[in-house]
Amino acid sequence: MAYQDHIIQMGQLISSKKGPWEAIDAESVARMRVQNRFKTGLEIARYTAGIMRKDMAAYDADSSQYTQSLGCWHGFIGQQKLISIKKHFGTTDRRYLYLSGWMVAALRSEFGPLPDQSMHEKTSVPALIEELYTFLRQADARELGGMFRDLDAARAAGDKAKEKAIIDAVDNYQTHVVPVIADIDAGFGNAEATYLLAKKMIEAGACALQIENQVSDEKQCGHQDGKVTVPHEDFLQKVRACRYAFLELGVEDGVIVTRTDSLGAGLTKQIAVSTTPGDLGDQYNSFLDCEEVAPADMKNGDVVLNRDGKLLRPKRLPSNLFQFREGTGEDRCVLDSITSLQNGADLLWIETEKPHVEQIAGMMDRVRAVIPNAKLVYNNSPSFNWTLNFRQQVYDAYKAAGKDVSAYDRDKLMSVDYDTTDLAVEADERIRTFQADGAKRAGIFHHLITLPTYHTAALSTDNLAKEYFGSQGMLGYVKNVQRKEIREGIACVKHQNMSGSDIGDDHKEYFAGEAALKAGGVHNTMGQFA
Repeated sequence: MAYQDHIIQMGQLISSKKGPWEAIDAESVARMRVQNRFKTGLEIARYTAGIMRKDMAAYDADSSQYTQSLGCWHGFIGQQKLISIKKHFGTTDRRYLYLSGWMVAALRSEFGPLPDQSMHEKTSVPALIEELYTFLRQADARELGGMFRDLDAARAAGDKAKEKAIIDAVDNYQTHVVPVIADIDAGFGNAEATYLLAKKMIEAGACALQIENQVSDEKQCGHQDGKVTVPHEDFLQKVRACRYAFLELGVEDGVIVTRTDSLGAGLTKQIAVSTTPGDLGDQYNSFLDCEEVAPADMKNGDVVLNRDGKLLRPKRLPSNLFQFREGTGEDRCVLDSITSLQNGADLLWIETEKPHVEQIAGMMDRVRAVIPNAKLVYNNSPSFNWTLNFRQQVYDAYKAAGKDVSAYDRDKLMSVDYDTTDLAVEADERIRTFQADGAKRAGIFHHLITLPTYHTAALSTDNLAKEYFGSQGMLGYVKNVQRKEIREGIACVKHQNMSGSDIGDDHKEYFAGEAALKAGGVHNTMGQFA
């Protein structure tokens, strides 16, 4: 609804009360309504699901239209990210938020820091989604509040052209609210548990749920060892549970991202049920590391498979887990991906051990041979040593091309001694274009960094502590933080404004008129940053 239409509608409502509401100002109500566009998390989920669907179609038409996100572990971090994006690029188009289960475990659990093993409270995930959107909605209210102040100033100055321009800007305002891709881990239990948690996450505002094919009670970080996968049918029950949750809540465009950890997972807890040769369970079991046995060779408690008239004994570890054959990871990833898309998934996530475009593309080529519009969400993970990986990729390319690489030690390419070499410069260029290259060659629709703000918080705090508690004292803060905030236009340099003080002043004026005791007077020190 246009700003003026809000005013008209509220004016009519107030007039209809014939006196009791006469102290209510229609334009003030209109402002509050415009500043609070989204009333519930479900409204957000429906709105942002539409954005993702539109972006997916745009990517199908043009692979340069890929999307990006950064993982955020607090509402303030997500808010500042979107404020920065609007400041630098003028639009939030194709920029999302990622909610990392790893960061929830490490930073948001009442147990304290935990590893990424689904031990944190499942309620902490929807709580963070709600928190992220609370801060994004507040960013809208803050920015629009500033526009309304400018509108009042234009009216006071009698500047009709500026008044109209501001109202047009309000009517065409782009919200800070963007899609969140939210990590539901392995579902935190059975399919019913997955469904219940999915509902809470969607009600909080999530339009996209990312779920992985590990065993819930054995779940590991995708970049650690000891990962255990489940048979496809077990996983697909949880995919269907997520879809039922979306549909029950009326989010018909909800997005499901299915993640396969099979590339690095060499173990399974279960042998899949199979009734027909070549069915999905049989395909899963075909990757097991087995040995042929005769009935006389069988031991007490042995588990055996009957395949093509042969008895096969899967290798079972003391942990009671079964082992896959070496070298089957990529084949299992491809089967996982195709199966997921054929059973309701919208996007794929293949967790790899290194960022290598051709490795990813090799698997996606096979998936796309079956499902041509298959698309990836890809983890540009801080678990990768990007510098070393790409320098080694360039080293290998040089060597394959017959170039002299005698000046380089491949195992020590991380060294600062190589920073200015041609090899390092080319490696940095490949890192710079990795996302565009992956989008074009490997079907990557969405690039995200899972844990970036975990690392930036640690790095910036280390730099401040080193200077402030050292010889620089207060200059360590002023020179390296505040002065940069002022000169680079960082919004939160006015931290009172960022925390909502001006919004509160507006409300006080609406509620109390001239009797309002406002915080933004001449003695507010935030005026030093005007």
